[in-house]
Amino acid sequence: MARPVTLFTGQWADLPIAEMARMTAEFGYDGIELACWGDHFEVDRAIAEDDYCDKHRKLLDDAGLQCHAISAHLAGQAVLDTIDARHKSILPDYVWGDGDPAGVNERAAEELKNTARAAQKFGVEVVNGFTGSSIWHLLYSFPPVPPSMIDDGFALLAERFNPILDVFGECGVNFALEVHPTEIAFDIHTAARALEALDHRKEFGFNFDPSHLIWQGIDPVQFIRAFPDRIYHVHIKDAIVTLDGRSGINCSHLNFGDSRRGWDFRSPGRGGVNFEEIIRALNEINYDGPLSIEWEDSGMERTFGAKEACAFTKKLDFSPSNVAFDAAFDG
Repeated sequence: MARPVTLFTGQWADLPIAEMARMTAEFGYDGIELACWGDHFEVDRAIAEDDYCDKHRKLLDDAGLQCHAISAHLAGQAVLDTIDARHKSILPDYVWGDGDPAGVNERAAEELKNTARAAQKFGVEVVNGFTGSSIWHLLYSFPPVPPSMIDDGFALLAERFNPILDVFGECGVNFALEVHPTEIAFDIHTAARALEALDHRKEFGFNFDPSHLIWQGIDPVQFIRAFPDRIYHVHIKDAIVTLDGRSGINCSHLNFGDSRRGWDFRSPGRGGVNFEEIIRALNEINYDGPLSIEWEDSGMERTFGAKEACAFTKKLDFSPSNVAFDAAFDG
């Protein structure tokens, strides 16, 4: 099973898509996962312009790149979040509008619906993204948090996402939540509860990313085994815990790249994720989709890192055996 190795463009959206496609091919990737920001994949234009998707697909074809997913993390964040000034910097002007929180939530939900329609038009079956969360700030239960407040957060997920997922179903596209801090699902238990809140409908699954689990103390392999039929896409990203007796796991309001943090992201193979076991677990569940590198390492030059990560992932991947190793002993 030679899974395609792709590069997620979210951290490269400062570059034009034509340049990004050329660089991705030169780095050695089989394909590209397009972010729905910058000019990498513009949902409004994909919906409004008859030839936008065809032109975009031709650009990728000419570079020899596959595309299996587009990603709408930024708009998705604003669906469940309590909106504040931070969201203005990550949203298109037409989603932010006048900044009225309820209006932003509504427009973000419409943007996700249109992303499903755009994905169908572009010929991909997975939209990766975030949901946001109205209850993330309640993580530490003081003042004491009554269970009803957490219940309300998952009820809001159902209220706002079921209509979105209806459109995904109509389009034959799945939404893959990247389980991640600040989202409604950030670990195994909250992921299970999110599925429950949405009645386990097929259109909702996960973009598996081990980097967001390992620093929480969660074994990423256990996530794969918990949701074998819901892993719709995979990110290859690494992280490392750097607790030194002074740092804390909550990172003291220190930004990524600060050596005083208790954990940080690393280029694949340079952190604490056991990718060997992840590949074996993906083989067990018969996952044959992309291994998409989301490259984030504040301490490394990104073109060097992207090339190295591509080579690392291609060397890492292997197919499961179709025979028992000791079958030759029989007879």
